[in-house]
Amino acid sequence: MARPSASLHLPEADVPPAAAATPLAGTTKASSVRWRIFAIVFALTMVNLIDRVSLSIAMPTIAHEFSLSPSLQGLILSSFFWAYALLQIPGGWMIDRFGPHRVISWSTGLWGTFQVLAAFATGGLSLLFARVALGAAEAPLFPSGGKLISLWLAPSERSRGAVLMDSGSPLGVALGGLIIAYLIATLDSWRLAFGIAGVATLVLGWLAWRYLRDDPATHPQVNAQELEKINAGRLTPAAEAARVPVKGLGIAARSLSGLLIGRASWAMVYFGLLTWGPSYLAQARGFDIKGIGAATFVIFICGALGSLTGGFLCDGLIRKGVRRGVAVKGLLAFSGLVALGAFLLLPTLTNPFAAVALLAMTAFFLMWGSLYWSFPALLAAPARVGLIGGVMNMAGSTGGIAVPILVGVILQMAGGFAPVLGFFALCSAVFVLATLFISLDEVRHG
Repeated sequence: MARPSASLHLPEADVPPAAAATPLAGTTKASSVRWRIFAIVFALTMVNLIDRVSLSIAMPTIAHEFSLSPSLQGLILSSFFWAYALLQIPGGWMIDRFGPHRVISWSTGLWGTFQVLAAFATGGLSLLFARVALGAAEAPLFPSGGKLISLWLAPSERSRGAVLMDSGSPLGVALGGLIIAYLIATLDSWRLAFGIAGVATLVLGWLAWRYLRDDPATHPQVNAQELEKINAGRLTPAAEAARVPVKGLGIAARSLSGLLIGRASWAMVYFGLLTWGPSYLAQARGFDIKGIGAATFVIFICGALGSLTGGFLCDGLIRKGVRRGVAVKGLLAFSGLVALGAFLLLPTLTNPFAAVALLAMTAFFLMWGSLYWSFPALLAAPARVGLIGGVMNMAGSTGGIAVPILVGVILQMAGGFAPVLGFFALCSAVFVLATLFISLDEVRHG
């Protein structure tokens, strides 16, 4: 493998004293390649969401050009999740089998290609096929990130790795609408906007291929001091060899149930805000299109900041001696309780700007749910981290598929958004209970 020509610089994160106490700590500073790795993963997740939301932004223009009916528009908009959800488990198996470096690089190259091909669509059917292919290509990204967390980060740093990866998601939503809308308006072409987005993705895929590695010890820029930090708290090779061979998914049924239900219920709230939030702002709060765009940007930027805050706060609590289970599950439960209270309070607010402020605060705490991406590395054996990440993300994707339909049914039956907000409060409560059901007493430090 050729040495990378790119040189990324990200500040070294704080590490526990035990991890920093190396024989050469006073003479040689540890390299920070692991944080550059996650800077690339962060960029990938951000571009992933920009490509994903591009169709939603362009749909009014595309629907007019192709004379698409509302039902066909809905079908095309939902088609991304069909293959995305179905391929989570096969994608997780591929990650464990071939490694996240190869899978991420090929996945990014393919989804960039399909984003470009969507620019050449001639009608609704060809656009639908392009979106299904895009969903299939994007499927392995987040489970690959979960695998990289287990390979590149010590247990004491994994919360930060999880949120660095997942915070790109709300930031991509916030920026994606502005960027794609600007490109369409400036170039007067949704096709050129899609093409530019696809080419940018291909460039990022090339960077991932050049810089990422599955084994930190093989990366030419990692020094011995950083390897000691990465391996701090892991099992020794002898202890690893003495483990009982992993059977099945290698995770207790109780924790697996909590993981799947918790992630699905969290996704119902997140994707509910993503898909129906603009309609709520327009119909219940009276915002025009510009106001909707500005409010959506504020809400999801707060979500990105909340994601980062949750991860750094969690690792900080652990460094101060708080047990990992108490720190992770406590922060997640608190975030769910805040969301529950906010959705119950929202119908009582009459000022639309106060409603946006409350939604922004809700997104800030809701995105502490990014900590869920630390669970595969904490709960699963090293040989099953990718698979568990895929199973977990499939549960979240299933929630993403279901919630637009369920909210539509509730709206049609109730004629207003108050019951929808009550439904989101219920999902928040289920998220809290399911998270508490996960047992971190079985944590594996592999």
